[in-house]
Amino acid sequence: MHFELTKDYLQNLINIIDKKDDKAAIKLMDELHAVDIAEVYDELNIEQAKYLFLLIEDGEKAADVIAELDDDDRTRFLKILPDDVIASRFIDHMDSDDAADVIADLPEERQEEVLQRIKDIDQAGDIVDLLSYDEDTAGGLMGKEVVTVNIDAVVEDAISVIRKSVEEVDEIYYVYVVDNDEILKGALSLAKLLLASKGTKVKDIYEPNVISVKADMKAEEVANLSDKYDLVALPVVDNIGRLLGRITFDDLVDVMREEADKDYQMMSGLTEDVEHSDKVWQLTRARLPWLFIGLFGGILGAIILGSYESHLASHASMAFFIPLISAMGGNVGIQSSSIVVQGLASGNIGFESTFKKIMKELSVSLINATVFASAIFIYNYFFSSSFALTVTVSISLFIVIIFASVFGTFVPLALHRFKIDPAVATGPFITTTNDIIGLFIYLAIGVLIFTIL
Repeated sequence: MHFELTKDYLQNLINIIDKKDDKAAIKLMDELHAVDIAEVYDELNIEQAKYLFLLIEDGEKAADVIAELDDDDRTRFLKILPDDVIASRFIDHMDSDDAADVIADLPEERQEEVLQRIKDIDQAGDIVDLLSYDEDTAGGLMGKEVVTVNIDAVVEDAISVIRKSVEEVDEIYYVYVVDNDEILKGALSLAKLLLASKGTKVKDIYEPNVISVKADMKAEEVANLSDKYDLVALPVVDNIGRLLGRITFDDLVDVMREEADKDYQMMSGLTEDVEHSDKVWQLTRARLPWLFIGLFGGILGAIILGSYESHLASHASMAFFIPLISAMGGNVGIQSSSIVVQGLASGNIGFESTFKKIMKELSVSLINATVFASAIFIYNYFFSSSFALTVTVSISLFIVIIFASVFGTFVPLALHRFKIDPAVATGPFITTTNDIIGLFIYLAIGVLIFTIL
């Protein structure tokens, strides 16, 4: 059943905690999924959360709760728990990738202490291996729990291996085929395995064309690869092709979500990954850089207006259309840059040259510019008493739309070529630049047209 956290539910829970009513608290925890408990913890103080957590009797559920907590909440929670509790209540019940994430949140000296208290030496070794990889790579995402069968095995032996692996591997998406040196040779369908006749060898029924990733591949590239081929799991290999582990779909979804959040925040003018629950200084620090750029753009705009002060004084009606020119330029630039950034992020932009991409966007902008320039011309022709103003606004809007569209396309493509995240080209950067240049174009054309007409 779907759980919805309400104020009444939360207040009732807090009352139970205050009364130290263990039986009622345990009943509530038993009814909730690990994800829901993590959501509840986010609304409690650290002592209240600790009280509830220590009442969870199911070790696997307790481990899942920790894995579902936000990084900051998990770090604060782990600080107040003893090393032996972390090892016995969490790590012993976790997959290796989740366990490595938890231990990575601890200070280095505590990492060693927790690792030494893990009963399963093999698991501790797997965690140490995973901690050596950068968290933003395939190695940092993978888990060591993987089902493998030897290429020379017969199906009966392969089925026996899978049965023994069920206790360690929660979900068996694929069975991977390896040789005697643990080199990945391919994948084996469970359906083929179960339907194969007795005595059939694995090498006669396995699929050799399996997509794998290197351990040092960037996490974002791994997620894009999974999305492209609709894979629910990806095997990870080293430089000579030995199977190291697998990355499952839940981890790939987390990567996709994090990348989307990061791009959205950069497009919104935030330079750091922040949340509403972060401290005031963190939130302020993330917003200040782009706000300073906006301030600088505003100052440049004021300078441009000042340089045309005498012309605006003579033709004050021009000032009425400054917001229109700025808004259209900013909106068009954001649309163009957002489409390009989205294409680059998903890998959907093909091999056509930058010139061809810009020419395609130029064609689109010519149509849009013609439509809106014509619309504003018709409006001013009937409602404005100045034909010079009518011509000025129409020509300016036409040029500004074309410039903003081409500029919004070119900048993210150029940044991508120089290995800079193209998401920084959207939002405040495009808007501020188009405001300044659009304003200059409008006023310059105004001076020219009013002089001629």
